Amino acid sequence: MSDIKSRVQGLNPNIRARDVKGLAATTGNIYEALQIISARARRIALDVKDELHGKLEEFAVHSDTIEEIHENKEQIEISKFYERLPNPVVIATEEYLEGKIEYRYKDAEVVKED
Repeated sequence: MSDIKSRVQGLNPNIRARDVKGLAATTGNIYEALQIISARARRIALDVKDELHGKLEEFAVHSDTIEEIHENKEQIEISKFYERLPNPVVIATEEYLEGKIEYRYKDAEVVKED
């Protein structure tokens, strides 16, 4: 997830209507396609959250007093950037439509030909 900035650079953050048949084209089932997209969106959300917390941890002041609150302009800019990122579902849907998501079934049996 280290390259989230470049991956979502030209991505439209607005939600728009999608062709259901187009989503189901690769799997043959809309529910499977939505499950794949939602699983990827959850992973993106966790990765972005971990990345944001890692960057903000650099600015954390560990003290026992609550008297002073320090505002750091860099910290504010980092937070604003992550607020402007497209929704993880939008990112995952674009990745799915571009064929960038690999998926497999847990219970898939391997059929061997004799």
